[in-house]
Amino acid sequence: MREFSVPAEVEVPRTVNITDLVLRQAAKASNPALFAVRGLGGAWQDISARTFRADVEVLAKGLIASGVQLGDRVGIMARTRYEWTLVDFAIWFAGGVSVPIYETSSPSQVAWNLGDSGAVGVFAESAAHEDVIRQAASAEGLTELQHVWQLDGDGLDELRRAGAQVSDADLERRRSTHGLDDLATIIYTSGTTGRPKGCELTHGNFVELSDNALAVLPEVVPEGSQTIMFLPLAHVFARFISVLAIASGAKVAHTPDIKNLLADLQSFQPTFILAVPRVFEKVYNSAALKADSEGKGKIFAKAVDTAIEYSRARQAGSIPFLLRARHALFDRLVYGKLRAAMGGRVAHAVSGGGPLGERLGHFFQGIGLQILEGYGLTETTAPVTVNRPALIRIGTVGVPLPGNAVRIADDGEILAKGVSVMRGYYHREDLTREAFVDGWFRTGDVGELDPDGFLRITGRKKEIIVTASGKNVVPALLEDQIRADAIVSQCLVLGDQRPFVAALVTLDEEALPKWAEHHGLPAGLTVTEAASSEVVLAAVQKAVDAANQSVSKAEAIKAFRIVPSDFTESSGHLTPSLKVKRAQVLKDFETVVDGMYGAPKPS
Repeated sequence: MREFSVPAEVEVPRTVNITDLVLRQAAKASNPALFAVRGLGGAWQDISARTFRADVEVLAKGLIASGVQLGDRVGIMARTRYEWTLVDFAIWFAGGVSVPIYETSSPSQVAWNLGDSGAVGVFAESAAHEDVIRQAASAEGLTELQHVWQLDGDGLDELRRAGAQVSDADLERRRSTHGLDDLATIIYTSGTTGRPKGCELTHGNFVELSDNALAVLPEVVPEGSQTIMFLPLAHVFARFISVLAIASGAKVAHTPDIKNLLADLQSFQPTFILAVPRVFEKVYNSAALKADSEGKGKIFAKAVDTAIEYSRARQAGSIPFLLRARHALFDRLVYGKLRAAMGGRVAHAVSGGGPLGERLGHFFQGIGLQILEGYGLTETTAPVTVNRPALIRIGTVGVPLPGNAVRIADDGEILAKGVSVMRGYYHREDLTREAFVDGWFRTGDVGELDPDGFLRITGRKKEIIVTASGKNVVPALLEDQIRADAIVSQCLVLGDQRPFVAALVTLDEEALPKWAEHHGLPAGLTVTEAASSEVVLAAVQKAVDAANQSVSKAEAIKAFRIVPSDFTESSGHLTPSLKVKRAQVLKDFETVVDGMYGAPKPS
């Protein structure tokens, strides 16, 4: 199949904008809780739709009084927290356009986002963030930037006081001016290559996509459901889910530090979560290492195989009696404990930002946590396609959401069209023209559609490796499998215009002590020491060998090197959305790569 489209389930009036979603919830007799925040003593306290609306309106009046005009851009630089969404909606109520900035951004990155968008103001979480912003403004001469409001300081209270003289009528005129076709936000791509591009997402992108997604995912995000947000809100995936939750009347809590995630999951008890594949890999690997350290590795391995077998049988439509009985036994021994560790109430998880892998998908489905893998980009307001509880095919990223369509070009590139697709790149008509062909957005990813319209991602167009012998190799197919191993953190497959395929591997520092102890190595083993350990090298080789079984001999990894430091955002090797900056890694580890290819070719 070359093209598959799904008609819209919900038609939204063109005069509607994102702020109407808040009014929708505040008008309900149930006045649902939209957020939960930590109160005194650490207990979660609800914030109702009407309370949220009231504070948003007060802050929006403050923005208007501060000189923010209709269509003005206002930045947000903060960690994931309730106030992030609060000021986001205040900007929209004031008729402005929000510009997210990753809180880890450098002064030059901050300067680019604020300067390119022409922002007139910015919200900064802390004094440290404000320093970065002022440093960027001074260095780059950002004359349009007039205001910096600090979330940790009294910036919000200043705004609340400033808007006291703005009338309700003036605010309503601002709030209701924009419609579906108007610009809501400019989200800059995290940029694995080159300067970030500002994606223009409209009110319609968020509202139409949210309402149509809710039409086919009613059991995942109903009113009264709840989730805990730990992904950066500057990322389009988390941002869309935040809007989706308000559209449905679901409750959102926030945790800015993933180190507290386990405790927060157990105290808040979400009914659904969203994460990138690396989070699910870590959950699985931690459970496997814990079982090994307690001498229950064989039981856990059998439980894993049973969960996967059970999920596959269920997808095929028939579960044998003995498999059902074995699954029930492991549910009491293993699966129930894993669900309890995530709060005990999670029934669904949405995964995006990269391929999860079929094995992990079946494992989590088999333990009672249904992972709905989807596909999208910043340019598509996150999801173009997603698996649904009643329409799921593990190993794919689902079918298009209502109002969207997917086409496979002659060269295999995935093209997208519909309510989720951006209107263009900010102030870059040249890039916008390049990104669209006959009205279809060129995603840069490669994939295929099955006869039922399920999309399978097979690689990234720009990352396909062509070896010196002319063999095309898709790195992700091998990388995902190797990265799923407990001891591995990152894997980068290379070999473009080289005589054979090779890989750079980094080790998981958090998992290393427990792994080392279980394998007879000192618990205090450093990553540098582990990189040259025969035991570690053999374990990584085993993971490589297993991955090689899924490809032809010409595509198989013939050599690898363990890099004695992980790829991280702070090292400059990962984007804030945890994608590897391939070009940067190859540049920084050029000597290591050349060393692999300088040796005699392996037989």
